[in-house]
Amino acid sequence: MLGSDIKKLGFGLMRLPKQGEAIDIPQVSAMVDHFLAHGFTYFDTAWAYPGSEDAIRQALVERYPRERFLLATKNAAWINCATREDAIAQFTTSLRQTGAGYFDFYLLHNLGETRTAFFDNFDLWNFALQKKQEGLIRHLGFPFHSTAEELEDILTKHPEAEFVQLQINYADWESPAIQSRRCYEVARAHGKPVVIMEPVKGGLLANPPEPVADILRAANAEASLPSWAIRFAASLDGVLTVLSGMSTLDQMDDNISFMDHFSPLTPKEEEVITKARETLASLPIIPCTSCDYCAKVCPEEIGISGSFAAFNILNLYHNKNIAKHQEEWLVDMHGRKRAKHCVQCGSCEEVCPQHIAIREELVRVSAALD
Repeated sequence: MLGSDIKKLGFGLMRLPKQGEAIDIPQVSAMVDHFLAHGFTYFDTAWAYPGSEDAIRQALVERYPRERFLLATKNAAWINCATREDAIAQFTTSLRQTGAGYFDFYLLHNLGETRTAFFDNFDLWNFALQKKQEGLIRHLGFPFHSTAEELEDILTKHPEAEFVQLQINYADWESPAIQSRRCYEVARAHGKPVVIMEPVKGGLLANPPEPVADILRAANAEASLPSWAIRFAASLDGVLTVLSGMSTLDQMDDNISFMDHFSPLTPKEEEVITKARETLASLPIIPCTSCDYCAKVCPEEIGISGSFAAFNILNLYHNKNIAKHQEEWLVDMHGRKRAKHCVQCGSCEEVCPQHIAIREELVRVSAALD
């Protein structure tokens, strides 16, 4: 299998430590040293991560022989690209900013929904294959945020994709919105190795709701809460590596402590995770399944399901920053209006299969997040 010799912890470079507004290069360098010293080699950055490619050039590329590490970066053709040349320029910029010479893994960033068309319209698949022939890309894949049906369509149309990067964690495993399990099963049915992102759900599962934390602590008082999340992801078949967006040496130390000599979850530990997931699902939230029937009839084009997803995160994890980030991604970035724009017409409630009091809930969302 592709990458079968890679240790199953990857360094995600989206949330690097900062000194003021600038990325803290000395601290990143120390983390790089520690990571490599334990035999881990996979580093994941992106053109769209501000300062990340420059930082990894200074902390890693300029300090170690090229054969010591594997570097992944991404092309976000849907960001400020009016032409194919604009999209191709991202590749050139990434080569310059990282100084890596070539990329071990190159990803077409966040396929799914309206973003997929940019890569097809700009013919970036063939561009990437050309760069692969030139030796500038070793392996081609893509991160994905959408439905299992759409993933099936993309993989059928593009068998040249060698791997898929998916959001997988125990909280989202059965989520009707994220569809972690279903997307994973599609990727494996196509024989694609999987790189896992968001195994700790953006850090939320490092501090899950107390009833969930109690279950995990009762099962193993010595294990950190993030370790359950990362080991769940890493225990799945066909996993190339699990990305962890480590921001401190302490976080890296914790991750290394259980991933240096990784052992998959035992059957008993799998039962613990199932119980934790079921408990999480039983906690009171807006019972939205993201079917988006409401979106089709809303005259104001409000991002109703995205608003509810963000509000549920706030209620479950009490993390307003991540909730607002989810609102930006699921509402703003999808071209929808926020909850405060609801005109209380009630059209949405007439078609909601879950019989949610949508107008009332949107008022709560607006009060909490605006």
